[in-house]
Amino acid sequence: MPSSRPLRADARRNREALLAAAREALLADDAAHVEEIARRADVAVGTLYRHFATREALVAEVYRQEVAELCAAPARLLAQHAPDEALRAFLLLLVEHAAVGRGMGEALDSIMATDSPVFDDARDEMARALDELLAAGIASGLVRSDVEGRLVLRALGGICGMRAKGWKDDALHIAAILYDGLRYAAANHG
Repeated sequence: MPSSRPLRADARRNREALLAAAREALLADDAAHVEEIARRADVAVGTLYRHFATREALVAEVYRQEVAELCAAPARLLAQHAPDEALRAFLLLLVEHAAVGRGMGEALDSIMATDSPVFDDARDEMARALDELLAAGIASGLVRSDVEGRLVLRALGGICGMRAKGWKDDALHIAAILYDGLRYAAANHG
């Protein structure tokens, strides 16, 4: 159970190094062992276990970090683009997120066997991020008003979850179709 006290600077650096090393190692080989992750982070295995009780806890935290970075994107995208273009960019980020998740497939499968709420939490966060973008698009009259983030996530998640060769090209194509559909007759759906 994590402490409520803030980490000392050296402990925080070790934790950040472990998360970065784990992401890198898991993308290279999703079966990467804790020893390899600790070596990449330049810390002892005991240090890894002081921060993360199990390999699954480390994998879950890497995934949470990925989702947090993804779900922070709407504010940045809306500041840089018109709401409809921000939505398009986020749909593409969702496909990239799925590619990262697939790169960590075996590692992520290992936490599915635990009672971790990481995937339910991630879906909720991604749906909220999409809702933020959809609301901005609706308010600007550029996006139809009869769709919620959870529905868009389900539509894109279906293709991103496929294990077939060429899934990413298909997912990018589906994202473009979704984007066109979300803008189609926006004024008539308001």
